This record gives sequence, C-alpha cells and structure tokens, in this order.
Amino acid sequence: MDDTADLDRFASRRSVAYASQGIVATSQPLAAEAGVSILRDGGNAFDAAVATAAALNVTEPTSTGLGGDVFALYRTADGEVGGLRSCGGAPGEATIERVSESIADQEDSADAEMPFTGPHTVTVPGTARGWEATIEKLGAMTLADALEPAIAYAIEGFPVSPVIAHHWKGAEDLFTDAHARKTFLSGGRAPRAGEEVRLEQLGRTMKHIAKEGADVFYEGPVGEAIVEEVQEKGGFLTQEDLAAFEPEFVDPISTTYNGAEVYELGPNNQGPLALEALNLAEAVDAGDYPPGSSDSIHYFAEAMKRAFHDGHHYVTDPEYEPVPALHEKAYAVDRAGDITEEATDSGEIGVGMPDSSAKDADTVLLCVADEAGNVVSYINSRFAGFGSGLVAGETGVALQNRGASFSLDPDHPNALEPGKRPFHTLIPGLAKVDEEDWLAFGVMGGYMQPQGHLQVLSHLLDGEDSLQAALDRPRWRYREDGRLAVESRIDSETLTHLARRGHDVTVEPPVGFGGGQFARYCEGVLSGATEPRKDGVAIGY
Repeated sequence: MDDTADLDRFASRRSVAYASQGIVATSQPLAAEAGVSILRDGGNAFDAAVATAAALNVTEPTSTGLGGDVFALYRTADGEVGGLRSCGGAPGEATIERVSESIADQEDSADAEMPFTGPHTVTVPGTARGWEATIEKLGAMTLADALEPAIAYAIEGFPVSPVIAHHWKGAEDLFTDAHARKTFLSGGRAPRAGEEVRLEQLGRTMKHIAKEGADVFYEGPVGEAIVEEVQEKGGFLTQEDLAAFEPEFVDPISTTYNGAEVYELGPNNQGPLALEALNLAEAVDAGDYPPGSSDSIHYFAEAMKRAFHDGHHYVTDPEYEPVPALHEKAYAVDRAGDITEEATDSGEIGVGMPDSSAKDADTVLLCVADEAGNVVSYINSRFAGFGSGLVAGETGVALQNRGASFSLDPDHPNALEPGKRPFHTLIPGLAKVDEEDWLAFGVMGGYMQPQGHLQVLSHLLDGEDSLQAALDRPRWRYREDGRLAVESRIDSETLTHLARRGHDVTVEPPVGFGGGQFARYCEGVLSGATEPRKDGVAIGY
C-alpha cells in the first residue's frame, strides 16, 4: 500500500532526541544509523556526515548521488567556523552558442532554451572529492571507513522507505536507456515501500573510491564512463573538466537575529537570500507577532519577496560577476522601507528568475553533532530527483541536472559560460545561539530553502519552540508566480486575513514545503530533530 500520497493524514508524535556522545538527523533511518555507527566506532561528526551522505546516496537515490554536489557549514570542537563548497561548473566547451545550436529545433538556435534534463544540464560533479576533502581536513577516520555502511547497503540490499518509494516513481518516466533502467528500475518499475533493493553497480563504484580515493572518479575509469555517457548523448563534458575540479573551503557569511549569529554560504549559493530575509524581517519586527498568525506570515513573506527579488537578480558565480553584500543589515534597512500592512503586488516586486527550474528541486540534508563540540550541516544533491536522466555506463552513477539553472540568454544573471558554476539553491545552515550553544540546521526543497530557514529560526528564536516543534509547525512559501502557498493545517481564519491583505493564497500538499533537520551542541548536551514530512529520524547514543 502506498501510504505517502497524502501526508496530511499522519498524526505521529515526535519529540526532541537527546544524546551525550553523538547525534545524527536526516531523512532516511538507515542512513542515520550509518552515521551513528561511525560515531560509535570512534569517528567524529565529520566522518559521520560523510558516512550518512554516502548511505543516503544508496537509500535515498531519488534525491542525491555521486553525480551531484556537496556543501557544508560547520563549527569544529576548537572553535573554527567554516564552509565547504564542492560544486563543479559547466564544461569548458559549453558556450551559449554551442549549446543553443545543439538543442535548437531545426536551424533556429536563437529561440533555444536551456533544457531541464539531458546532457547539457550535466555540470562537473563535486561529491566524491568533497567527501574526501571533508575527511582529510576535518575527520578522524579514513574515507574507506566512512563508505563502509553505504557499500554494505548497496551490495547486500536495503528495504525502501515509504516517502522515497513514492518519489522513486518519477524514474519510470525519466530513465529511457536500458542501463539506467537496469540500475534503478529492477523489473521495469520503481520499488514499493518495504521492497528490498540492491544497487550493486553503485556499491562497486564506492568500493573503487574507498580503495583508490576520489581520483578514480575524476581521472580513472569512473570518470571515463561519465564523459562517454555525456558525449554520446551530445554533451560537451570532457575528461579535462573532471580532472581539473577541486573542492574549496570557504568563509561563510553571517548576520545576527534575535541574539543569535546565523551563518550561510555566500554566492553562488542562495545563502544571501536567507540572511537578507532575516534582516528585513527584523527591520519590520516580524518576529514580534504570534507564530503562525496572519501578521507573522504577512511580514515574513513580504521580507522573503524582496530577498528573492534581490537574490535572483544578483546571485551568480562571483568569479564571473561581482555580487553585492545582500546580507548586510544596512542594505536591509533601506530595502524594508516599502513593506506595509498590505501585500505588495508580485508584479511590483518581481522575481529575477521566474522561469528557473529550481523551485521544487530535491535534496538531502543531514546534521551531526558530537560530544567534542563538532557540529555540521551537510548537503548532497543532484538538483531535481534522479537528475539529468543520464546514468554513466555500468557505474550506477546518475548525473545531476544542476546546469538547468543556467540561461541561454547572455543578459541573464546566470547566463551559461564555460567553467561557470550555476546558481545553487543548496544552503546548509549554522547558528551560534550562545557561546557554547551551536545549531546545525537546514530546510531542503529548491526555493523553499531560504524560506524554511527563515521560518524555523523564527520559531526557535522568536517563539522559543523546541527543535522538533519548530519543524512540526505548518509552513508557508512564496511562489515564483506571486502566490502565497500554505499547508492545509493553517486555519481558515488566518487564510482569510491573509487574502484580505492582498495575498493570493493557495493551499498545497506538505511535499512542497521542504525537509528540515536539526543537530545541536549546547554545553555538552546533544539534541536533534527531524522533518515530519520525510521518512527520517534523529538518533544518537
């Protein structure tokens, strides 16, 4: 029985999970257990993060994989605050002209638009070297140690959990090649909830990486299979593109909100949108209203509208074009001046990328904390579901479609250029609530991500919710077409008041409101919470 189509009917009670030595929160129970097993074996939070991410590659392949990218924000036990950005760019031969000519109907390349799937949406995957860099810089074990649980799940098999089984159905239409269908659609269909699945090709690829390191993915036989797959389908990715890729450790950007310092990744990620929205909400005292009230939703949504407008106009790969400091409070003070009691018409605000395919992308998030005080928010994604529709030969690696975020319009903020990294929706979150109170967090789901950050942080910092209560509250999201979407659990009186303010209110199912996780280190006590709209758990020991 498919019991995931209507998540509104679930009434399960969850409470905050507490532990003393280590805690992992993520969207799939077996993956969370993989992380905890690494902690028990002497690994730290970073080893556990990689182990959990790798296990999610297997147990939740509908949202992540080696063919995608990885990002992190973290606080180490010795007080370092940092970030990891491991995302590749467009192929070195992928110019607007070449891609337009390749995908154009007949001879009119001027009207070509960037596709959502296919070979031209494949950017250089950052995951394998990102995992390796995490372990080498911050971990206490080896990459081979961290990959062990995922390899076991892939080769020995695992039962598919309900929400993931529901999303796996999308692969039936996406994958057309025989080898792709063989890898992910055993028997010609998606697995049902509780059905045992093996991803042996992917398991063997992980074994190669465990034995030989990430170079085998970029410069060895795995990389060769990736390039062959993309080029056979008409794309421009080369072995040189893969070999040249290196992850980078970066300084996050931050602002303060109600006594906490909140960290995000800067461009090319949409972290500035979350921080600008927090600053705008603070400027209009949005947090003073009762959580979930029409006043609260109105002012936070108006803040988010402006952050979307600015972020989608400016945020791009900063190596190709400078991006203003949208996260600074002075910017928000000026920007908040036109927020009133009435909803601003979406036509007046405008969203810089209304036709972007990033609105409902699929991603996995995991958060880990350990007894030493290491705290990490870690994100892996292929962008949308199984990605581009391409699976690299017999490797079991499905390739991302992150390049769908590019535009073939040279005047667009995220116009395609060789080597350029696309606008990235992925934003891990980190907050310093007090000197010895650190929170790793995030809310996944394309453009839901900054909106989710805004809401759960307000619930924690303004409304003083517990971690789990902050995730359980009904959510809203500003849609790119100007609608204010809400979950059905928001009462009808509140919806009426929002409509009277001028909001175009629409009720949508829970699946569109993201997937959040928390892991916290507070004066030696660990706690965690997990998204009620997903399959996952927060567990520790």
